[in-house]
Amino acid sequence: MNQILKIGIFLLIQVFTVTSCNSQNRTKMNGQSHTMHNRQPVVAGSFYPSDPSELEAMLQGFFDKAPVAEHSGTIVALISPHAGYVFSGQVAAASYKQLDRTHHFDHVFLIGPSHYVRLKGASIYNIGNYETPLGEVKVDTALASQLIEDHSFFEFYPAAHSQEHSLEVQLPFLQYWLKEDFQVVPIVIGSQDPAMAKKIAKALKPYFKQGNLFVISTDLSHYPTYNHAKIADEHTLEAVVSGEPKRLLHVLRENEERGYPNLLTSMCGWPGVLTLLDITEGRKDIHYQKVLYMNSGDTQYGDHRRVVGYGSVVVTQETAGEPNPKEYLSREDKMNLLRIARRTLEEKIKHHRLPDIDTTGFSKTLLEPAGAFVTLHTQTGQLRGCIGRFQPNEPLYLVVRDMAIAAALQDYRFPPVTPDEVDDLDIEISVLTPLKRIHSINEFKLGRDGIYMIKNGRSGTFLPQVADDTHWSKEEFLGHCARDKAGIGWDGWKDAELYTYQAIVFSEKEML
Repeated sequence: MNQILKIGIFLLIQVFTVTSCNSQNRTKMNGQSHTMHNRQPVVAGSFYPSDPSELEAMLQGFFDKAPVAEHSGTIVALISPHAGYVFSGQVAAASYKQLDRTHHFDHVFLIGPSHYVRLKGASIYNIGNYETPLGEVKVDTALASQLIEDHSFFEFYPAAHSQEHSLEVQLPFLQYWLKEDFQVVPIVIGSQDPAMAKKIAKALKPYFKQGNLFVISTDLSHYPTYNHAKIADEHTLEAVVSGEPKRLLHVLRENEERGYPNLLTSMCGWPGVLTLLDITEGRKDIHYQKVLYMNSGDTQYGDHRRVVGYGSVVVTQETAGEPNPKEYLSREDKMNLLRIARRTLEEKIKHHRLPDIDTTGFSKTLLEPAGAFVTLHTQTGQLRGCIGRFQPNEPLYLVVRDMAIAAALQDYRFPPVTPDEVDDLDIEISVLTPLKRIHSINEFKLGRDGIYMIKNGRSGTFLPQVADDTHWSKEEFLGHCARDKAGIGWDGWKDAELYTYQAIVFSEKEML
């Protein structure tokens, strides 16, 4: 612990030096031959433990405590701090924990600031892989070299990477958390010109897509007091999650003009963050979300008189192509389905026959396969039966007919509905969107999504509206479904196959 304390004190007094270092002569090197050489870790043993077992234990502790934020869509970028782990590791873990551990990323674009040299643009490491105490991380040297070849503001400048920690400290988090192999494109930005950020954004924009991950490495305020840092960092993070490049630049200037004592910078990696904001500007399908904020004063090694701020932000993209429940069924569609369910109950239970259904005028939606549940309630609101089907091979209108019969006569929890009860029942129909396989409960939104789980041949589901009726937490919702519906035990959902779906819910009470 004494060694960690010494490391922590050493790291806290490090100064962001890029604004005062001199420019140096360099060559683009992309057209030259040079020996392939792995980039060795340079801050292992100072910023983080050099022993693999000790490093893994530290990372596990961070991830165990990191929160899981509610978000929808696919994570395409995250913002993570790059200080010594004893100060910023908890916040960094909060960023990475939002990722689906089993997801395969084609590329991870690592973008961080240069703390030691100035550059007109950015340097991309293209002569080998990166190494950490946890092993080797593959660099896509071909893509890195192609970016250098195609853009004059990209180069490989060895000094930009030789001592730079902003990228290196991100790698152990990726290695620990992601189960699938990944390759990185390491980019160190040495310019503090907003115009250059736009150029870099334009070059990288084609790669900002689902399947790739952008990791932006930055700390927040440097060296104000604890309370001043919280104020300045709150404004900065609000600007980031707004998704507006101009707002970020305005807030950075505003923080400087406020004259906080000892404030060296509001965000040391702002060129990388600005690049990300430039890439996503105007994209309505992209959303920024703050996950966690702390500063060094919140740790056992911090001094409230002089702190550094750290923020965790994730960036999600809405999944394209999913049906919009509000547009899936028209009012006429709903009325037709309710009439089918009502006539089916009357004919089957009172007269022991199926009704004739005239499909003339039915919409295409009713004639195509779709999942549906039919729920029956008494006039006092008590459940009287509920059965559904997820993946039918027959049209929706026939699924509703069959499920009306099943809910009335085949729900093992209740005796069969009698002829005397039929007229007093309220029929509710839930038409389901297609099942979507998920690998993390981060992808499940309580109240919006239903859950369907399968394990060892057993399955169970809860419709989305169950959350409204029970007011359970997400974990309680999943636990009850696993134990009470699937019969796989309270924690059985944790290693079950999980699927989500949405439901268009309507009833006679509502429509008639």
